[in-house]
Amino acid sequence: MNKETRGAAEERPSYKNTLNLLQTSFGMRANAVTREPELQSFWAEHGIDFKLGLTNKGPTFTLHDGPPYANGALHMGHALNKVLKDIVNKHQILKGRRVRFVPGWDCHGLPIELKVLQSMDQEQRQALTPIKLRKKAAAYARKQVEGQMKGFQRWGIWADWDQPYLSLQKDYEAAQIRVFGDMVLKGHIYRGLKPVHWSPSSRTALAEAELEYPDGHTSPSVYAAFPAVELPAVLRDALQADGIVLPSQAEELGKTLQVAIWTTTPWTLPANLAVSVNERLDYALADDGSGRLLLVAADLIESLSGTLALPLKRKATVKGSLLAGLIYRHPLLDRTSPIVIGGEYITTESGTGLVHTAPGHGVDDFHTGQKNGLPVLCPVDEAGTLTEDAGPFAGLNVLKDANPAIIEALEQADALLKHEPYGHRYPYDWRTKKPTIFRATEQWFASIDGFRDDALDAIDKVNWTPASGRNRIESMVKERGDWCISRQRTWGVPIPVFYNRTNGEVLLNADTLAHIQGLIADHGADVWWEKDESELLPAAYASEADQWQKGTDTMDVWFDSGSSWAAVASQRDNLSYPADLYLEGSDQHRGWFQSSLLTSVAVNGHAPYQRVLTHGFALDEKGRKMSKSLGNVVDPMVIIAGGKNQKQDPPYGADVLRLWVSSVDYSADVPIGAGILRQLADVYRKVRNTSRYLLGNLHDFNPTQDAIPVHELPLLDRWMLQRSAEVLDDINAAFENFEFYRFFQLLQNYCVSDLSNFYLDIAKDRLYVSAPNDRRRRSCQTVMALIIERLAGLIAPVLCHMAEDIWQNLPYPVPHTSVFQNGWPSVPADWRDPALTAPVQHLRQLRTAVNKVLEDCRNQQELGASLEAAVRLEAHSPELQTALQWLDEHGDAEVDGLRDWLLVSQLQIGGEPWAELLASQDNEQALIEVAHARGSKCSRCWHYEADVGQHADHPDLCGRCIDVLKRGDYQLA
Repeated sequence: MNKETRGAAEERPSYKNTLNLLQTSFGMRANAVTREPELQSFWAEHGIDFKLGLTNKGPTFTLHDGPPYANGALHMGHALNKVLKDIVNKHQILKGRRVRFVPGWDCHGLPIELKVLQSMDQEQRQALTPIKLRKKAAAYARKQVEGQMKGFQRWGIWADWDQPYLSLQKDYEAAQIRVFGDMVLKGHIYRGLKPVHWSPSSRTALAEAELEYPDGHTSPSVYAAFPAVELPAVLRDALQADGIVLPSQAEELGKTLQVAIWTTTPWTLPANLAVSVNERLDYALADDGSGRLLLVAADLIESLSGTLALPLKRKATVKGSLLAGLIYRHPLLDRTSPIVIGGEYITTESGTGLVHTAPGHGVDDFHTGQKNGLPVLCPVDEAGTLTEDAGPFAGLNVLKDANPAIIEALEQADALLKHEPYGHRYPYDWRTKKPTIFRATEQWFASIDGFRDDALDAIDKVNWTPASGRNRIESMVKERGDWCISRQRTWGVPIPVFYNRTNGEVLLNADTLAHIQGLIADHGADVWWEKDESELLPAAYASEADQWQKGTDTMDVWFDSGSSWAAVASQRDNLSYPADLYLEGSDQHRGWFQSSLLTSVAVNGHAPYQRVLTHGFALDEKGRKMSKSLGNVVDPMVIIAGGKNQKQDPPYGADVLRLWVSSVDYSADVPIGAGILRQLADVYRKVRNTSRYLLGNLHDFNPTQDAIPVHELPLLDRWMLQRSAEVLDDINAAFENFEFYRFFQLLQNYCVSDLSNFYLDIAKDRLYVSAPNDRRRRSCQTVMALIIERLAGLIAPVLCHMAEDIWQNLPYPVPHTSVFQNGWPSVPADWRDPALTAPVQHLRQLRTAVNKVLEDCRNQQELGASLEAAVRLEAHSPELQTALQWLDEHGDAEVDGLRDWLLVSQLQIGGEPWAELLASQDNEQALIEVAHARGSKCSRCWHYEADVGQHADHPDLCGRCIDVLKRGDYQLA
């Protein structure tokens, strides 16, 4: 550049100060690590976060919180659950409902008890009394609650944090005793000797909800033969009619006829008291090739021949009903037992069709035993060790060394037909991750039969989301056996029962229940361990206190949490029972949803909830369960605050975590990982940048003075309001239907496609280039102000921090301090004009097609910015022709010119084809031709105009920009 040229360039004025550039303190970056806590403090200071829901005048809305367990760090499952609840609650608050969300924690149970014990050495454990253990467990639980609570608050969760409910609180424990007492007095609670899921590793009974069934479990299955020693006369006669004459001497009969059974639990064979058959099945006496007859189901002869490697040949067939009363000898113990009639659980799908029956070790076995008058033999102690009743196998552990010893004994007794590993579903203790067993013990049960039909009717009246949840819980309740509610632990709510020291008689009535409930209400459940019987019994029993001994069992923790409707929803102010909504993971159909349902129906005859919404589980990006061993655990606090390596794990803030929750179809399992977070952060930035653009262009706008009435707005502006009305309607429907992923999709499309890529892209010229008070600029600002206020409200349930940040950065006065006080966005009637939708849609399609041709020119380096282009159009489709005519006849001359909508410098519709073209495209909608724009580039607006250079004062400006400068007092740099 020579001196003359350089001098001219230096003298050329800068028009930057004449443009209406963005001005806002709303940052392009969220700075979430600092800004989000500031906004949370703002809510707390102004009573927005919790009190706002209580001051609303609308009807009460109660989302009753299912209590997470008070142990361990928060994980993505917690995030999915609590954020979903918060989205629902914030939407209801914005809708004007009276909302009080009381967070809860489940504080009793084995994991906390074990944590306390693990923190102590052997000497400390030996000195530990039950009450000392309870005090330590309570302290541990409260500390865990405090840590988890801080995490929830950092996620922007609104709740009554000052008054949470904890299952260890005395008012909660008293309410639980009241539920138990009501069920006792209604006849739903009983004590009995029954097989229950027993965990030797935890040394306590377990409920079905405390079990898990990991893949890959293998059991040592055995086929065994029990020698017959006596036949009922009716069976002997039937066999003789078939030509089968069997020895009458027991020893000879046992060598000739043997009963074949199959079991996957050889350790239960010492407890065998019968073999059960299905009375409707056909059974065969099959020769095994050595003259021995094996009694098996007739339909299984062929498959058993292969399995046992024996040439089984049928000799006779009899109905199962004829086998009842056949006596066989136990091959390992000095015991004889009968064949009995069992139930429909006996099939020919596996085994031999004859079921080894140990009433002390199986539910079906127990019921069959009760029906046939069999005793309940359980030769296994609480640690899983065989007792003296197991004879030579006493001292062996059923999960360790009992199976091999019993299999070897069967082989030595010539009773083993086959031994092979068998893979199947098997219950494990969900806490210790070790196998459980069925074991008959004296336990307390809730009799589901007493209210099963009422529970099924209640299920039918609940709204289940997704609908499949109804079928799931209905089948579980239909098939559920009685609920074992007693546990052999110290850390829990006591079963308030007394036993007679002489005969074991139970003392449990209205007087004792009311007295214990009152004591617990005053002192908490510790009172059961702190006081002796004389203080725990009502006054009427004081004289005989020495005859009674208080029980040592505590209640199942599912009874604890399942009583929360009684302790919280039906007791606290500004809550409703039944609750409007329960929202938890899908595993709670067998857990909290069910225990809450059963207790509520048993006591009050109806469900504790009107609607139940379930979500899946958080998985990694490959769809795998998160585990430390796989190294795929995503920590929600790392998402928010960043990791040690912030390039690898940047701090996204709570809003991105919340955006993830809204983006997924939570009815199924949902993935999360680094790639997904990057995509979400990109969507978050687009929404934020759109909001920033709207705010930045409103810095000099005051709606009360500068707004243009809606009916006077140009077509483009009125269309933008009509489109916003459609989006508002759709997003409102998405929230009402709990379809938050639709909100995410609608928001993304609205901000990117409708606003950024279309309306705001077109609006740049009139926003930046116009004089500040020009009507064409004020009309756009009017729309932008209307949109940004509603956009803040729309995103508030999910992107609560961004929404509040937008509201705090509105550059003009508004009536409400917080976006949440402003309420849920509504659509004014004058926004709606459906007639605008179709023509603008056709014009948008045209714009997309033109942009495609312009992009092709840019790729060929024939064109730079779109304003360097001139476009000629020939409309083909009638719809586009109608739209062009509509725009021409009704459009605002300063705003609705198609040239400006297409962002080109010149536009010709129809007329003679151009000679010099850069590109052309012909499609069903239109012929599009592109050429270089004629004229010179205006240094201020960048349009190419023929009148650039015709004005001596500003030879590099077009006439439009000269006019703006004349009307404004600008200082040119």
